[in-house]
Amino acid sequence: MRIDLHNHTTRCNHASGSTLEFASKACELGIDIYGFACHAPMKFDEEYRMRLSEIGEYINEVTSLRENIQAQKSVQNPKIQILVGLEVDFILGREDLLEPSVLSASLDYLIGSVHFLDDWGFDNPAFLAEYAKKDLESCWVKYFQSVAKMAQSRLFQIVGHIDLLKVFGYAMPHSSECAYALECALKSIKEANMSIELNAAGLRKQIGEIYPSKEILQKAYALGIPITFGSDAHALNQVGFGYDKCVELAREVGYDKCVYYKQKQAIEVDF
Repeated sequence: MRIDLHNHTTRCNHASGSTLEFASKACELGIDIYGFACHAPMKFDEEYRMRLSEIGEYINEVTSLRENIQAQKSVQNPKIQILVGLEVDFILGREDLLEPSVLSASLDYLIGSVHFLDDWGFDNPAFLAEYAKKDLESCWVKYFQSVAKMAQSRLFQIVGHIDLLKVFGYAMPHSSECAYALECALKSIKEANMSIELNAAGLRKQIGEIYPSKEILQKAYALGIPITFGSDAHALNQVGFGYDKCVELAREVGYDKCVYYKQKQAIEVDF
């Protein structure tokens, strides 16, 4: 079964293509379970996310698309399942920014992602110069501490791109401090019954590799942490991007099953 749970809509203000166009492309590619997880509203960095007032419209739009597909009105393959989720930013120390209406919304899943260390948007090219001013080891330790705290909140089902900090090529240092922070994050994910996604977007970035690295994925596998898949598509030509490479990596590590979610309940399937 082919799954892709991380896809955006124009409501985040940095994506293109309609939900119907995305779903139609997913059908063409033979994707069985396709999920939208647009950037959730938050009173922080608001230009790159939907407005709080749009949540209901967003859910209704995807739900209507799902109903139309099931009625065989919109696409050629009505067997595809369309899911609705949100990608939510988790900023360590700023948990007050989490919107209660986002967390309680009628969704299939929430992806928890760390894009910020304090107010530094480390995956934004506009702030690339900040890396030269930072201690890389400290950044990675804080990043994994953020992931651990996010998992401990028990608010999310999926960890988004778990080693995103490598996006511009600043890979995790091989130090005992980083290794310990990663270990704590993975244990917290396991204890929270969360999954991690194999996110293909890294193949489109300077780092040129999947999130997570094989090393991290091996550690996740050893702990019995489930996986899912996401192309992190912001445009039609990114739908299903890198899926075969993600599957290849997962199988190399030992995985042969993945999960998706309905009403925040995990469903395990073969891939």
